[in-house]
Amino acid sequence: MDNFYTGSRDNVLHLLDDPRFEILRHDITFPLYVEVDEIYNLACPASPVHYQHDPVQTVKTNVHGAINMLGLAKRTKAKIFQASTSEVYGDPAVHPQPEEYRGSVSPIGPRACYDEGKRCAETLFFDYHRQYGVEIRVARIFNTYGPRMQTNDGRVVSNFIVQALQNEPITIFGNGTQTRSFCYVDDLIEGFIRLMGTPAGVTGPINLGNPGEFQVRELAEMVIDMTGSKSSIVFKPLPIDDPTQRKPDISRAKQELGWQPTVSLRQGLERTIAYFEWKLSGEARSMPGVRFPQMAFTSPPAPAVGVPVPHAAPLGT
Repeated sequence: MDNFYTGSRDNVLHLLDDPRFEILRHDITFPLYVEVDEIYNLACPASPVHYQHDPVQTVKTNVHGAINMLGLAKRTKAKIFQASTSEVYGDPAVHPQPEEYRGSVSPIGPRACYDEGKRCAETLFFDYHRQYGVEIRVARIFNTYGPRMQTNDGRVVSNFIVQALQNEPITIFGNGTQTRSFCYVDDLIEGFIRLMGTPAGVTGPINLGNPGEFQVRELAEMVIDMTGSKSSIVFKPLPIDDPTQRKPDISRAKQELGWQPTVSLRQGLERTIAYFEWKLSGEARSMPGVRFPQMAFTSPPAPAVGVPVPHAAPLGT
């Protein structure tokens, strides 16, 4: 289910003929009536460029969306996963950040629509768990990257790769010494699945991210080197409330999920650069790394209850 605010149908074109796959166009700030066994709630733009474009809708997506999805989980007795974020820690005074750290977040700054929206969503998840017995899993996701990101995503990895491939100046906000930890998408999804497979007593929150810590300038230099770009680096003022450090403590994930990342930053960048080269080329060849589904049925199964994409009404705010 997607409202395609930051997503694209192109990302799932290779799945549309699979009888086990169905996509609904829907915005979770509106109730959804389907029958489900498990819910993964990943709704909400994660890039400051996109979530600050319409901050009121960002809050609605986090809060109304969580209420609607938790209501669905309560009615169907489904297990529900919440994609929370390392942004709940704000500009941290503790490094690396463990789950016990309560954060340093401004409730009135330009990032608050996302930071506080995700914090409120966590509150709702745990209150539905305590009050109604809803089976929840909460993951706090740190910076993640990989193929199928949009060219205008606005986050640092995609920005640097697109600028480098076009030999444009690479823009660093601040002096480049601020740190981030970059997790490749395949590692992250493995963490999601392991968390959903844990016994009911494991609710989270659990940090999911790569504890390898890099300065933003290091990333820019690595991307320039790997793309063979002629780009220069330019520096601009650091945005308000932009965190200076970000690194997950994944001790809990190791202990409770047996999980830790396996893809190095250079390996992940190779795959992501290949994707953006393909994306920017406009060629009709297949997307790199696409694994086409294998048909498992002789006839398609009955569709889920919901609004098929071709007949979905456009949804506003």
